[in-house]
Amino acid sequence: MSLLTDLVNLDLSDNTEKIIAEYIWGGGSGMDMRSKARTLPGPVTDPSKLPKWNYDGSSTGQAPGEDSEVILYPQAIFKDPFRRGNNILVMCDTYTPAGEPIPTNKRHAAAQIFSNPDVVAEVPWYGIEQEYTLLQKDVNWPVGWPIGGFPGPQGPYYCSVGADKSFGRDIVDAHYKACLYAGINISGINGEVMPGQWEFQVGPSVGISAADEVWIARFILERITEIAGVVVSFDPKPIPGDWNGAGAHTNYSTKSMREEGGYEIIKKAIDKLGLRHKEHISAYGEGNERRLTGHHETADINTFKWGVANRGASIRVGRDTEKEGKGYFEDRRPASNMDPYTVTSMIAETTLLWNP
Repeated sequence: MSLLTDLVNLDLSDNTEKIIAEYIWGGGSGMDMRSKARTLPGPVTDPSKLPKWNYDGSSTGQAPGEDSEVILYPQAIFKDPFRRGNNILVMCDTYTPAGEPIPTNKRHAAAQIFSNPDVVAEVPWYGIEQEYTLLQKDVNWPVGWPIGGFPGPQGPYYCSVGADKSFGRDIVDAHYKACLYAGINISGINGEVMPGQWEFQVGPSVGISAADEVWIARFILERITEIAGVVVSFDPKPIPGDWNGAGAHTNYSTKSMREEGGYEIIKKAIDKLGLRHKEHISAYGEGNERRLTGHHETADINTFKWGVANRGASIRVGRDTEKEGKGYFEDRRPASNMDPYTVTSMIAETTLLWNP
């Protein structure tokens, strides 16, 4: 096994200028991630210099068998924490051979919104809190939980330490460092309220880069759990009953919100979000109705309300923002399995482009 490990960890730069590029894209379910690798003649730092590539869309639920070719367009480059050296991870989006975005390509529409001059001028910042649950591979039951049974009630597990309270920290720390190595703007991690559940935060990042970074961070987490023999779940309510669900709280601000008088801009933006509550909920993740019940630090899915420091609200404004009269707000509605391209661009569109 040591020889296999040695080969996996070979430093190619000693013998060749060639590099390995891992092309990554979203599959047909909207949450499954796919990837494949190719050799390139030398280091690349600009995605526009990378070749397009194709794959069999009929095997990912994205094209019919009689016309199965889907084209990968490279969009963002990250350092590869697994192969290291000059090797790279490449976030791609997906198109027909004629150049039309396929239906599961949510990045294309998001890029159009983020390139709108009115959005560009406001330099939208996002901080995304990605929650997830680690499951035992063969039983689909959270790590640290007795098989077929339950741990003690919630309370001791949030931000906890100790072998009887914190489960999976080696995976979490490996992911944290791998994301930093890759160039993702990961800003922190913490254990969550339900045992076996964790969170990482990406941001503040500007515009579409926030969504690119979340997707690559998810890919890295999937790869690390693959190595560890653990399953990562982004289900918004993995365990029914008196256990917290998993969300992807999305913190947001614009240039106007961060400047003097920004609190009034924030309140106007929140009013707009309230008017489009149903549209946002419909795009904020599958199964979210199991999580947004009005309990376990959520607002009911059919109710829109906001408040200062209120974790039972749809939108939470921090005490510091209220005190300073400027800052940001947190949209607490997105589920852990949301598409970050959809959520970030929809918030920008509603608050900056939409006129009620």
